[in-house]
Amino acid sequence: MFITMKKNYNFFIRHFLVLGLFAWLLSACQPKTEHGKFTNNLMAKMTIEEKIAQLNLVTPTSKTGPFATKNVLEKLKEGTAGNVYSIMGSPEFIHERVSLADSTRLKIPFLNGLDIIHGYKTVFPIPLGLSCSWDSVLIEKTARVAAIEGSAVGYNWTFSPMVDITRDPRWGRVMEGAGEDPYLGSIIARAMIKGYQGDDLSNPSSLMACVKHMGMYGASEAGRDYNTTDMSRLTMYQNYLPPYKAAIDAGVGSIMTSFNDIDGVPATANKWLLTDLLRKEWGFKGFVVSDYNCIQELIAHGVAANYKQAAELSINAGLDMDMASESIVASLKESIGEGKVSMKQLDNACRRILEAKYKLGLFEDPYRNYDPKRAEKVILSDNHKLLAREATCKSMVLLKNDNNVLPLNNESRIALIGPFANVKNQMFSMWAFRGETDSVVTILNGLKKQSSKVTYAEGSFVTNEPVFLKKSRAYYNEEEQKEMLANALDLAKKSDVIVAVLGEAMNMSGEAKSKTDISIPDCQRELLKKLKATGKPVVLVLINGRPLILLDDLQYADAIIEAWRPGTMAGDAVADVLFGKYNPSGKLTMTFPRSVGQIPIYYNHKNTGRPYVDGQRGGLMKFKSYYLDELNAPLFPFGYGLSYTSFEYGDIVLSDTLLIGNDKALEAKFSITNTGKYAGEETVQLYLNDLVASVARPVKELKKFIYNLENQKN
Repeated sequence: MFITMKKNYNFFIRHFLVLGLFAWLLSACQPKTEHGKFTNNLMAKMTIEEKIAQLNLVTPTSKTGPFATKNVLEKLKEGTAGNVYSIMGSPEFIHERVSLADSTRLKIPFLNGLDIIHGYKTVFPIPLGLSCSWDSVLIEKTARVAAIEGSAVGYNWTFSPMVDITRDPRWGRVMEGAGEDPYLGSIIARAMIKGYQGDDLSNPSSLMACVKHMGMYGASEAGRDYNTTDMSRLTMYQNYLPPYKAAIDAGVGSIMTSFNDIDGVPATANKWLLTDLLRKEWGFKGFVVSDYNCIQELIAHGVAANYKQAAELSINAGLDMDMASESIVASLKESIGEGKVSMKQLDNACRRILEAKYKLGLFEDPYRNYDPKRAEKVILSDNHKLLAREATCKSMVLLKNDNNVLPLNNESRIALIGPFANVKNQMFSMWAFRGETDSVVTILNGLKKQSSKVTYAEGSFVTNEPVFLKKSRAYYNEEEQKEMLANALDLAKKSDVIVAVLGEAMNMSGEAKSKTDISIPDCQRELLKKLKATGKPVVLVLINGRPLILLDDLQYADAIIEAWRPGTMAGDAVADVLFGKYNPSGKLTMTFPRSVGQIPIYYNHKNTGRPYVDGQRGGLMKFKSYYLDELNAPLFPFGYGLSYTSFEYGDIVLSDTLLIGNDKALEAKFSITNTGKYAGEETVQLYLNDLVASVARPVKELKKFIYNLENQKN
C-alpha cells in the first residue's frame, strides 16, 4: 500500500511539475505590455487577408516613384490596404480619405504618411544646410515644428530623417542628410527623431519618424542614385552604421530599407541586415517598410524570378511592410499555403505594425491628429517663421570674404542679380511637397526691407546645358540670354557692390538627380565673369542642394555665402547675414572638392603607406599617393566656415598625459577669444586620431564639438 501510494505521489508530482512548466511557458509567451495584449486580442479576430492588408502601403501619387497605386480609394475602403501615404490636399480632403478605415470590418485605422523632410508648410533649409549649424537643439526644434504642422492636418507618419552618410556630392540626395561624419550624423539623427516623435507618440502633435535608408545608401557607386554599394563590414560599422544605431537608441518607430544591395543581397531581402543586425544585435522593436517598389525591383536586381518570390525573400528576411509594389498582398496567402512563408512571419509583421498604431494612439482616437482649427493656428505661425529665419541664418556658411567685403553697408547701392534672386519656389527643394510658396520671402524682398538702395536684374537663365534642358523640358533662348546679361551689366555699373544669386535649380538635386558635372551652369558662370569685369565688388550667394565645384569661380567673387536651399524665410535670413545683423557661424558638414576627379572625398580618410604632402613634388615625393594634375586637398574641407570676426584659440591643457584603465577620463581645457570687431558664434571642434592601432585608423575623427559658443567682441 505504501509503495503504491509513493508511486502515485511521484506520478502526481511529475505531472504537477509538467503542468507548472507548461503554465510558466504559456505565461512567458503572453504579452506583458498593454499594447501587446491589445494587439494579440485584435489579431485573434483578424482573417489572414486582414493581416496581410496591414503589410500593404499604397499611394495615389507618383511623386517619389515610377507609378501610383491603382484604385487606392477602393482598396482603403474594402480593407485590402492597411496604410496610405502622399494623400495631399486640404485637411478635410485628407481626413475624408483616412476615414475610409471606418468602412472596413474591424475599422483598423491607417498609418497616414508623407515625406515631410524639412518642414510641412513652414519650410526650413534642406537637412544638409541645417546640419551646417551643428546645432542639435535648433534642429530638434525644426523637426518639432514640422510635426506640429503636419500632424494638425491628419498625418501621423513621416519618412524622415535620412541618416545616410554621404561622401559623393554627385549623388543628388546628399541634400537630405547631415553630410559625411558619423558622429555628427548620429547626434542630428537623435535630435530629429526626438523632434518628430516628442516624448509621447500618442500626443496629437507627434509624428512617427522613419529612419532611412537602411543601409549604406549614401555610398551608391559613382554617386548614381539607386546604384549598388560595396564595402567591408569594418567600414560599415565604423563609418556608415552609427547614425542608424543612434536612431534606434533614440526610439525611432520605423525604418525604411534602401534600394542598394549589401554584400550582393539587396537591402529589402537582406536577412543579415534586417534580422541579424537590426533586431538581434541592435534590438529594434519597431517595423521595417520597404522603399518605393523595392520588392518588385528584386527581380531587376537578379535575386528573384517574379514578384511572388521577391515577396517571400523580403518577408523572410525581416521586412514588415511593402511600399507601393503590392507584391505581398498579391501573393503572401499563397506562399503561406505552400509553406514558403510561415504564419509566424506574417503575425510578427502584422503585430509590429498594429503596435505602432497603438503607440500612436490611433485605436483610442483614429483622428487624433486631424484638427483644422489647430492647423489654422499653428501653420506658418509667427513663431514658426521666426524659427525658420534663425535656422536659415545658422545654416549659411561664409566660404570667402576678401578685403572684408561683407557685411554690406545698407547705404551702398546694391545691384542684386541672378535667376534665384526674386523667385519663391526655388527657395524650396523637391521634398517641400506642401510648402506654402506664397509665404516665401524672396531674396529681393528681404534685402529691400533692410535697404532702399537695392536694384534687381535677372541676368541669366538657370542653365543652357543641352542634356538637362532636354530631360527637364526647361527653357533657354540665346537672344533672351544676351538681353538679360546686358541689362544686368548696365545695372551693375551703376552700383557700389554686386550681389549675384546663382547656383542650381530645385530640380537639379534630390532623388534621381545625380550629376557628373556639379559646377554652376555655364550661362550663370558667364554672367559671374562679366559682373566681376565691371570692377565692382561681387558677393556670390549660392542656392544649391549639394557641394559644388567652385575652383574656377573663386577668382570672380570677392565673397561667397553658401545659402543652400533656404526655405520660407530665405530673403530675410540672407539679408540678415549680408548686412551683418547675423554674423555667419555655419561650418561645412560635407567636403567641397576642387574637381570631380577627387570624388569621393572626405575628411576622415585613412592614411596610405605612401602619404603625400601637398605642394611637394619630385624626389622622395615622386612615388607617393597623389594626382599628377590636381592637389589631394579639397577646396573647402569638412568643418570649414568663416566669420565676420576672428577667434583666437589658446593652448590645450590636458588633465593628464597618461591614462591607465578604461574608467579614467581625459579633460582638455583651452581658452577662446574673439579678437575681431563683431560679436559672433563659434563651433569648437575636437578631432582625435590613433597613431598605432590593430587596424588602420582615419587621419582624424570628430569626437566632440561645442556649437554656437557665443563670444562678444573685445
